[in-house]
Amino acid sequence: MTRTTLEMFREELLATGEYHTPPERRAATTRKPGSFTTLGFTWSVFSVFPRCAVSECLGTLSTDKWAHYCFYSLRKAESYGTSVHAEGWNFRKEQNGPVVYLANHMSTLETILLPFVLLTYGPFNVVVKQSLSHLPGLEKAAAHMGLVPIGRKSPREDLMTIFDAGVKRIKEGNSFLIFAQGTRQRVFARKGWSSIGTKLAEKAGVPVIPIAVKTDIQPTRPDGKGLFKDFGSVDPSKEIRLACGPVLNGTSKEMTQASFDWIKAKLDSWGLPTEG
Repeated sequence: MTRTTLEMFREELLATGEYHTPPERRAATTRKPGSFTTLGFTWSVFSVFPRCAVSECLGTLSTDKWAHYCFYSLRKAESYGTSVHAEGWNFRKEQNGPVVYLANHMSTLETILLPFVLLTYGPFNVVVKQSLSHLPGLEKAAAHMGLVPIGRKSPREDLMTIFDAGVKRIKEGNSFLIFAQGTRQRVFARKGWSSIGTKLAEKAGVPVIPIAVKTDIQPTRPDGKGLFKDFGSVDPSKEIRLACGPVLNGTSKEMTQASFDWIKAKLDSWGLPTEG
């Protein structure tokens, strides 16, 4: 089996706006779900954090290394027989300058897969829960990579943190990624779709680009606690999908509505549960 490299992935994405796992880069037999499958895939996801922390301590961490560490999860998925699909990324290629990305939030996996995709089009920062950046040795690495931690205890404080950091970094030429559902949700619903990202875009004077993700290959465990809830049972027969939507301009209200509608339509086409 030929292994996909990050360079191969980016070449295809930039040339066509798409990536679809070729048969020769995917295991001929899809691995069956089970403890060893879940453990192996979970390590490919979780290992990004200690690898970044160690590289930061050694003074060698860079966005390129971060991207390569994250890309390990795509290679692991393909080695388990999973097909990975990216589509619509010509929308991003044709837009010059920074944007605010708004993505739905299904699982931990999209926080690992999206960095190497978005870094293909330039630097970006991302909002994360504060507890993530407090993992041992990870706080400095998180700051180095441009992660913006929020506590989720005070919506007003979180809003001001995102506005202050977001506008500053957008003015510096960085795009900004926000998971507008806030927390991981099995059902994509209008009720939980936040306008924080579109308000940031309006304030900074940049457009919004919606992103739809399908990462239920490893859902959040509903019965899990602490760190373990992030890594449910893995089913390699499920496809991974990362779709980029059209560039959206207008008022915050207009962009909030349009981004939700586009992502909902895409998730509906993939057979995923939505409401609203």
